[in-house]
Amino acid sequence: MVSTLKLPVGIENFEEIRKLGFYYIDKTRLIEQLLQGWGKVTLFTRPRRFGKSLNMSMLKSFFEIGTDEALFDGLYISDNKELCDEYLGKYPVIFLSLKGVEGRSFDDARYMITELIGTEAERFSFLERSEALSENDKDRYRAIISQCDGKYTMDSQLLVSSLQSLSQLLCTHYGQKTIILIDEYDVPLDKAFQNGYYKEMVSLIRGLFGQALKTNDFLQFAVLTGCLRISKESIFTGLNNFKVMSITDSRFDEQFGFTDYEVKKLLADYGMDAHFDKVKEWYDGYHFGRADVYCPWDVINHVDHLLDDSEAKPQTYWINSSGNSLVRRLINRADSSTKDEIERLIAGEAIEKAIRLDLTYDEIENSIDNIWSVLFTTGYLTKVGEVKLPDSEDYAYKLVIPNKEVREIFVLQIKEWFKDVVASDNDTMRVLSKAIIDKDEMQIARQLNIVMSRMISILDTKAADDMKENFYHGLLLGLLRGSNPDWFIKSNRESGDGFGDILIKPEDPDAGIVIEVKYAKEIKGLDAACEAAMAQIRDKRYDEALRDEGRCDILAYGIAFCRKRCRVVGEKL
Repeated sequence: MVSTLKLPVGIENFEEIRKLGFYYIDKTRLIEQLLQGWGKVTLFTRPRRFGKSLNMSMLKSFFEIGTDEALFDGLYISDNKELCDEYLGKYPVIFLSLKGVEGRSFDDARYMITELIGTEAERFSFLERSEALSENDKDRYRAIISQCDGKYTMDSQLLVSSLQSLSQLLCTHYGQKTIILIDEYDVPLDKAFQNGYYKEMVSLIRGLFGQALKTNDFLQFAVLTGCLRISKESIFTGLNNFKVMSITDSRFDEQFGFTDYEVKKLLADYGMDAHFDKVKEWYDGYHFGRADVYCPWDVINHVDHLLDDSEAKPQTYWINSSGNSLVRRLINRADSSTKDEIERLIAGEAIEKAIRLDLTYDEIENSIDNIWSVLFTTGYLTKVGEVKLPDSEDYAYKLVIPNKEVREIFVLQIKEWFKDVVASDNDTMRVLSKAIIDKDEMQIARQLNIVMSRMISILDTKAADDMKENFYHGLLLGLLRGSNPDWFIKSNRESGDGFGDILIKPEDPDAGIVIEVKYAKEIKGLDAACEAAMAQIRDKRYDEALRDEGRCDILAYGIAFCRKRCRVVGEKL
């Protein structure tokens, strides 16, 4: 029977999903694992869109006093009666999501954090009436929620101590220590680095976390999530019993992201079994610990799309959900060696890299190796093996692009980068334009070879020859349009007995240019490919459309490409 449950596209609230009848893939084993593998403070680092926020909302719903216990009926955790009796609905919970904290200045970001903590504190308005709290305690609570002109008035000192104070007040009221959940803890640090107030934000976060997580006798335990494991020395100094569950850790490896079984079941529940192979090709390939997982955001969005259109093609949902500046930063910094590594990744090969799992944001740009590390921890690359480094006890990771969607992200960023590089190279474009008009085949080939030597190949080595030919056709078309804005250029225009690859109408009303592009598998085949292109121009009469407009001074070029080399043959028709 096909499921009629709605899909939770963009919904990260566990209670909403359960109460309003949305489809839910059960991740409540996370609760059991968390309690069995005890840690005073646990940090989960996972790429964006892998269910971190929904899992944190689920933890809040499970532990918080007054929760609706029916939310967990029929889920994995409900079978553990002993654990549910001891923990379900038994703790005060402070929950903060920092994913929306940004701002061009430190004051803006600090204001947003203040608003988040103040708003969360107002959930506990009963503290003002609590018989367990002294008047001094109540005054401390009022100071946290105090407002002026609609804004919370906490000064810096009060803000830093606010989470610790709030946990103490809740513990005093309930007689039970407090659980603190902080989702996307590193977003404020990322935004601070991008906008130039990183040191100020590190100081604030270090103080806030230090009091709430390190010197807090009223803390039961805390769970944090983020994309990066920021080095302990920067904000987690002195934390004891601090556990980091990164994407390399086998513990909790199936609790973030969808497994093969879960995706197959989801597709089967909606009568979409036939789409499994395509979903796997596009959205699988991430390796967390020992688990092979899919990106939940992609899978849910694609299945939802298929419900509206059974013929819907996979899309790059992940790239559309936020920026992909890390890939661009790598490409901008790439030397010849790095360009070669990127090309190997695009072609489906693995590269070997020593990875740092703990960095500070201000270290990312220090070396290109650090950018590789961040690409791994944020999901743009995934580990498929390890190799021991020579003369060392350390290992390098064998890294690949996880799936077709992420490959598309790399390809798009490379195209944008290449477009900018070409657009800024006026000299090369001017020389290329002149060489084409002057029928200087040697100069045309030289300029094209110079341009291609700088580029990063995005060719799939397994692609068919016609797809490779289309790639070079598109590359040349882009270069020609950038070389002379006054040229009128048509691609695949019907002319004579077929469709010419490229027809150009220069400023001279009597002139016309016909170009046919070919792909050669080997360098030694370039000459023959050029001749085949010229024969096709003549046999198919590709110059006819230009002559019909009175352009009788026609130049024809056969241009053949192989990897990053080309050959040019021209003649006047």
